[in-house]
Amino acid sequence: MSIRNPKHVAIIGGCGHVGLPLGVKFALSGLSTTLVDVNEKAVERVNSGHFPFVEHGGDEQLQEALSVGLKAVSTPAVVSNCDAVVFVIGTPVDEHLNPKLSDVVSIFAAYESLFKPGALVVMRSTLFPGTMEYLHRRILDLGLDIKLAFCPERVSQGYALDEIDSLPQIVSAFDDASFDQAYKLFSQLAPSVIKLTPLEAEMTKLMANSWRYLEFAIANQFYMIAEQSGVDFYRVYEAIRYDYPRASGYKSPGFAAGPCLFKDTMQLASYFNHQFYLGHSAMLVNEGLAEFVVDRLKAKLGGDLWKRKVGLLGMGFKANNDDVRESLSYRVKKALEFAGAEVSFNDPYVEGSSPLQELLEQAEGLILCTPHKEYKGID
Repeated sequence: MSIRNPKHVAIIGGCGHVGLPLGVKFALSGLSTTLVDVNEKAVERVNSGHFPFVEHGGDEQLQEALSVGLKAVSTPAVVSNCDAVVFVIGTPVDEHLNPKLSDVVSIFAAYESLFKPGALVVMRSTLFPGTMEYLHRRILDLGLDIKLAFCPERVSQGYALDEIDSLPQIVSAFDDASFDQAYKLFSQLAPSVIKLTPLEAEMTKLMANSWRYLEFAIANQFYMIAEQSGVDFYRVYEAIRYDYPRASGYKSPGFAAGPCLFKDTMQLASYFNHQFYLGHSAMLVNEGLAEFVVDRLKAKLGGDLWKRKVGLLGMGFKANNDDVRESLSYRVKKALEFAGAEVSFNDPYVEGSSPLQELLEQAEGLILCTPHKEYKGID
């Protein structure tokens, strides 16, 4: 059985950072869209017309999507009526920085009995290379009548709604019929489609994120070299970039963290038998920046942080966002506390934040962890 034009779509993990913006866009394009998520609080908030996280312009578009039929549920049974099912569950890494393929397979397996015959099943988040091949062979062994595709998301968190329908979409599949259905689904959103094999698509996503992680590592390494030498890094930085086109893309230093860049770099390293030396070096630099900054503050405060009042500005993993997953700000906080400092933090997007003015008045030392726009006016 073949479903030529998907009209009813379910997104598994649909109330999260990847699934919700996609679901909103599907609904606004005319597709009957259902978001499936085990987080009942997020489901309730989405159905009330509010994003459960920061997404610029999100609530307005979400409310419009709800008015044309978008809905969120916590029960997976709706999948059985859908022409297309999109999984936004990526591959996590374990404590040894190896990919946990079993997590992806177990979630996929939990829905296998619900797939409508002929339905299109799309994997959306980052996958360890070879995962699609495994799922493809599993489907053949079980005799499932479905189409399988991998269409990785490529958007910037917090600006997904702006980018989903403005950036090219990668579509990959093992056969033409699966590719055609995935193409029809995503061509309703994306301005263009890039066709790859599943393995190429898996590698593309990992290499893109690893490349960004390496760029930040270069900036952070140079920052540490300059600071250790008593040189003002930012004077060097501005001199390098001033009216010099070849340096226009030169990254500025800062904590490179979050749920994707570090994880995907480690997945690529694991896939390459842990011989991705640049990736491992980038990890040492980017992760080590937290301790470096704490050491610099310690030196500026006379070599001892015991009972010193230290304020942290920004706890999210990126600017103007509320997502604290894998944020290095918390690594800084732990290092300071271990050294005996009394630590407070301010973040306008995170609960438990101390008032900014109070923090500025009481702190003996400050670390700018996340450059939120609210901090630009601080002297």
